[in-house]
Amino acid sequence: MAGGKRTGTLRKQIDRDRAYPAGEAVKLVKSGATAKFAETVEVAINLNVDPRHADQMVRGIVNLPNGTGKSVRIAVFAKGAKADEARAAGADIVGAEDLAEKVQAGTIDFDRCIASPDMMGIVGRLGKVLGPRGLMPNPKIGTVTPNLTEAIKNAKGGQVEFRVEKAGIIHAGIGKSSFSEAQILENLKVLYEAVVRAKPSGAKGTFIKKLSMSTTMGPGIKIDPSTLAAA
Repeated sequence: MAGGKRTGTLRKQIDRDRAYPAGEAVKLVKSGATAKFAETVEVAINLNVDPRHADQMVRGIVNLPNGTGKSVRIAVFAKGAKADEARAAGADIVGAEDLAEKVQAGTIDFDRCIASPDMMGIVGRLGKVLGPRGLMPNPKIGTVTPNLTEAIKNAKGGQVEFRVEKAGIIHAGIGKSSFSEAQILENLKVLYEAVVRAKPSGAKGTFIKKLSMSTTMGPGIKIDPSTLAAA
């Protein structure tokens, strides 16, 4: 109850029309994390794009310097020696046709999907299942690769994949409320810079329309993007 009152008080203190400096926003976000568990710190970035057009799609991958604080389950499509490599690197699920059958049947108990290049004949048939969930392996973001060890290590170590949704918004988790303010701010800045670098050729005008941050149970707080660019 005390946590709920504290969050309610914070909501009243937040100026919904104000875009706060990044550092101040992080302080407010942390003070609003009143749950008994370590809440996820989530970022929403509204972009001036229409992802229905190929030249306005925004997608990428970034290694957060302080990790995400989340345990990531990884599925790898591989056979033979590559399958052995994936298991040795810490993959949670490894398979080929058998894994494809499970995915096709709707059993998707993993957060990231990686594939060795020779498996794409099998994985390609799963596009309608994995695609909408943002799990389809893609060589452009390093999830189709012969170097499975590196890909798995990156995914386990705090690598975040971002992709603009139909409404032109990117959602991403950048840490936990238990992180220090400095760690959250550093992760936020690295994600922001990665999204800016991923600006597509078809994007015109102001690319970042709005940036906000919240915790799982806390209120959303707008951030002034220019304070990140200058940080």
